Formats: sequence, structure tokens, C-alpha cells
Amino acid sequence: MNETFLGNDTVATATSAGKAFPCMEANYPERNGSLELSAAPQDFPINPWDIMLCMSGTVIACENSIVVAIIFYTPTLRTPMFVLIGSLATADLLAGMGLILNFVFQYVISSETISLITVGFLVASFTASISSLLAITVDRYFSLYNALTYFSEKTLHYVHLMLVGTWGVSMCLGLLPVLGWNCLDDPNSCSIVRPLTRSNVTLLAVSFFVIFILMLTLYFKICKIVCHHAHQIALQKHFFTASHYVATKKGVSTLAIILGTFGASWLPFAIYCLVGEREYPLVYTYATLLPATYNSMINPIIYAYRNAEIQRSLYVLFCGCFQTNVAYRSRSPSEV
Repeated sequence: MNETFLGNDTVATATSAGKAFPCMEANYPERNGSLELSAAPQDFPINPWDIMLCMSGTVIACENSIVVAIIFYTPTLRTPMFVLIGSLATADLLAGMGLILNFVFQYVISSETISLITVGFLVASFTASISSLLAITVDRYFSLYNALTYFSEKTLHYVHLMLVGTWGVSMCLGLLPVLGWNCLDDPNSCSIVRPLTRSNVTLLAVSFFVIFILMLTLYFKICKIVCHHAHQIALQKHFFTASHYVATKKGVSTLAIILGTFGASWLPFAIYCLVGEREYPLVYTYATLLPATYNSMINPIIYAYRNAEIQRSLYVLFCGCFQTNVAYRSRSPSEV
């Protein structure tokens, strides 16, 4: 008797999850019997996965809104490095707001149009976030490879071109579902993320792998340049001091943390987008998507709050004062 009750409750909860999150719901004829159970009273009318996504979006929005405000209202933070960090924070801020709006719309306003707009908004935001990470990697590489000419108008021009390309491509990918590339008229073409088609999700996953490979290549070259510079300094001083070894090891460790965090956050979801089928349980989609959102939560810590100039602005903002006698210097993008 108890086994029967637990089985029915599990099916009802899973059905409620699909109904509560239509952008991941799959309309399968073979599951109509399960969908009818959603009319029964539920112990948990709100899907816990949706609550966790909304909480993640709230933290992301709060963290990145501070970064955006600091960069916007601080005149000294106008270098190419901070422009790209501001782009990353803006994209993550929009992604966090999108997760919050998605939660609100699922339980307040339920319509196919709203679902398309919300999914398109999230696709554009997360694409801009990942693309901004690639732009920051390119900026760090050029700051080391062309150190003598980095602080020039030409660099700022290249940064603006990267921003235009980043946000232009992201907006185009976000508009595709709204403009008709969706599975609302053909449920059989749906992917693990409804209403995106299987081909649309495949395009997004392949684009992620291309960006990830480019970042791996660039960070490998950055690591080689850092080690080469440390070796040259050691040769000039005729010995390799412990401080040089520690600095080099710290730089390589930081690069490993950056790539490790990015890969651990997005790789599970990207792989599942390629191998997953629409018939698979929704819990698999939630379990891989939630860690991907954590990348937008970690980005401001890695790229913004560790920066000395942003820390100084934070002290001024929250403390109202700053000790001018404390040693301070500006950090370049190459100081990873």
C-alpha cells in the first residue's frame, strides 16, 4: 500500500515539474496519462528545481549589478580590460534577471509567446556571457603578446569590435526561437529544452565547444608566455628566486582555476544537449543546467572582485573612505 502511494506521488511530482516549467516541457502523446495527474492536489505546487534556479538568478543579479554600477560610475575604470569585464557583468546580470523572470512567468503568466521570449532572452544572455569570457581571454593574450602597444587607441578599437561581435551574435541566437526556429508546431522536433529544437540546441552546444577550445588554446599560450617571461627575468638576474617560482606557479594555478571553473559549469549541460533526448526525464536537464548558472555566479568573483581597483571602489562605496597611505597600483590584464 505504501509503495503504491509513493509511486503515485512521484509521478505526480514529475508531472507538476513539467507543467511548471514549460520551456523544458515535452509534449509527448505517450505521456498524456501522466499529465492528467497534474489536476490532483500536490504537496509541492512549485517545482523545487525552479526555486533553486530562481535563487541562483537572484544571487547572480545582485553580484553583477554591483560590478556594473562600480564600473559605470567610476571614471578611472574605462580601460579595455574593465570594458570587457563590464560586458561580462552585464551579460550575467541579464542572465540572472532572465532566471527570475522565467520563474515569475511560469507561475503567473503561462503562454507560448512568453515562453519563447523568456527562452530567447536566456539564450542571448548566456551566449553573451560565454562570448565575453572569450573576449577577456583574447584581451589577456594580447596584453602579454603585444605588451608595448597594448595601451593604445588601436587596442580600444579592437575591444569595441569584439563587443559588437559578441552582443550581435548573442542577440541573433536569442532571436532565432522567437522568429520561428522552435518546436511549438512540431513537438517531435523538440529538444531537452522546450521550445528549442534539437538542431538549435546542437548549434548552441557546438558553439560552446568551439569557444572552449579557443579559450584552452589561448590560455595555453598565455601560460607559455608567462613561463618564458619568468625564465628571462631569471637569466637576467642569473638565478631563479623563490619569489619568481611562486609568482609563476600562482599565475598557472589561476589559469587552471579559470578554465576548470568554466568547464565544470558548462560542459555537463553542453554534452547533455548533444546526447540527450526529449523523452529523458526533466531532472537530467535541471541537474545539468543548474551548475551552468553557477558560472555566472562565480564570474564576478574571478574577474572583478579580485581586482585591486574594483576592491578600492568597493571600499569607497561601502565604507565611505579609503586609506590613501596604503600602497596601491593598477593591475594589467596580464596579471591573472
